[in-house]
Parts: sequence; structure tokens; C-alpha cells
Amino acid sequence: MRSSIKYLLHSGKNPVFPYYLNAYAHELFVPDSLLRKRLQRELEVCAGLYDAAYIADRVNYYCHATGNIASDATRIGDFHKKGHSSFYYFDSREIVRWFNPDFRWKYLFGDIREIPDTPTIVKSRNICEDNGNAVLLKLNKSRHFIFLNDKKDFCDKKDAAVFRGQVGTRENRIRFLEMFGGHPRVDAANTVAKGGIFSGNPDGKATSPRLSLFEHLDYKYVMALEGNDVASNLKWVMSSNSLAVMPRPTCETWFMEGRLIPNVHYVEIRDDFADLIEKMDHYTAHPDEAKAIAHNANLFVDQFRDKRRERYIALLVMQRYFSLSDK
Repeated sequence: MRSSIKYLLHSGKNPVFPYYLNAYAHELFVPDSLLRKRLQRELEVCAGLYDAAYIADRVNYYCHATGNIASDATRIGDFHKKGHSSFYYFDSREIVRWFNPDFRWKYLFGDIREIPDTPTIVKSRNICEDNGNAVLLKLNKSRHFIFLNDKKDFCDKKDAAVFRGQVGTRENRIRFLEMFGGHPRVDAANTVAKGGIFSGNPDGKATSPRLSLFEHLDYKYVMALEGNDVASNLKWVMSSNSLAVMPRPTCETWFMEGRLIPNVHYVEIRDDFADLIEKMDHYTAHPDEAKAIAHNANLFVDQFRDKRRERYIALLVMQRYFSLSDK
């Protein structure tokens, strides 16, 4: 119990209470009608603040759908919290409430990989050529967009890799634990959370309580293994001086995982993990190369730190999305 409480207080994750306080305050004290009146002015002001080519590129990346919004799509005015995850509801409401309540939109909340038949707002999508109907919005951002201040130099970290995560039935994570559970250079373990207290894993795989995000950063290499969709730890690992290690991603979110360059932003390993130790040995022997990757990763992360610019891009994404409708 004591370790669970310590983890909750010092996990390094975004605290939930301020998120909900801010979300409910906006719902109660900032009327939608006020935001709708301010929309055009906000877009004009932001257009003068930010690089137009950069903004257009990001908007095109997230929304390149060419079809029509389905006729049975939900009116913004009929979108309510009941039946939806609070994080997804508030994150999407933060953007759609700027628009006409009669506008209609389709959305799929949760860990999404399949590409919808019609243009639909999602948090995640497969990385493939024909993924235009999956329009990305920055959803569940409190969980996924965490950035850390890492003051420890790469060379001062443990010369080992670390993995903590719930394995479940995810074949890639099961295979990783089977290969590296107990390995002297890899601290790998499954975590199982139940009611906030960590329990043993009935499938017999290596099990351990979760580490805080900062404890992960004691290691030179942090495994970023995809789960139901993306590797949720990738953002905060790339904000640190440790190296994210993973096979090439197959899924992407607002973070634009599809634009990450292997061995420039992260250390790429084979899908079967067979070259993990070889890659670790290489970057341990060549710390300048490792630090260059960490630096490039930090720069990639930095583009997501400007909250006003992030909202501006999201508003433009939704504006383009709504243009697909007759409304």
C-alpha cells in the first residue's frame, strides 16, 4: 500500500485534479456563444503569430480526408458527457465548442487503429497511405502528452534498458518479456494495477510494481513498446536525455509518430527485438551519437509545448473537417 501511495504522489504523470478543475471551470464560466464570437478573431490573431507553412503542414497531416461527413453524424449541440470518457469528452469539447452547434461530426474515442469508412475524429490511427478518414485530434492529452525535465546526463545513467507496462495479451510485449525478463542488461517487468494496488500477474510473467517516470530516466535506454495503439510513454521519453528504443511505429496520434526518423529521433530495433543488446552496446560506446539522438528527440517534442499554437492548429483541423459537410 505504501509503495502504491508513493507512486500516485510522485509518478511524474500529469495530476488529474487540476485538469478536471480547469475543464469544469471552462464549462461553467465560459459560454460556448462567447467562443463562437471569438473564433474568427482568434484565427486571425494566431495567423499573425505563427509560421503559415508550418501550420498548414500540420493541419494537412492531421486532416487530409476527402469524403463527406456521414449524414447520421452527431450535432455538436447534442454532444454530452454521458457515456464518454471524461478525458475524451473535455479534450474534444475544448475545440468543438468554438463552432456552430448545428455542425455535425463523427468521432471514435479510445484506442483506434482501423480507418473509418467516413471522415471521423480519432485519437489514433494506423500509419498507412489511405488513412485520411481518420482525422487526428489531440485527445486524452493529459495521459499522453507528458514532458519531463531531465537533468541527468546520458553518460551518468545506468547502462541498461528498462520496461514497465501492462502486458495483457499484447503479443509484442509478451515476446519482449519472454526474451528479456531477468536479463542482466534489461530491467523488464509487467505491471498489474487493480484498485490502485499492485497485485501479482496470474500469467506468470515477470511482475513488478510500476516505476515513476523519473525512475525510468535513471536508465540510458527506455523501451517504448506499442500497446493497444501507440506507446504512451514515447512523448516523455523523447523529452528526456534517455533514448527511446522501439521497433518502427505502426500507429500514430497528434504526436505525428509517422514522422519520427529511425536513429535520429529514437533507436530503432527489429520487430523481434533480436538486435536490442547490439544497439545498446553501440550507443554506449558512442555517447556523442546517443546525445545527438536525445537532442533531436527534444527538438521534436518542443513543437508541442506552445499551448496556444496547439489549440490554433486544432481549431483549423476542425474547421477543415467541418468543411467536408454541407453545413
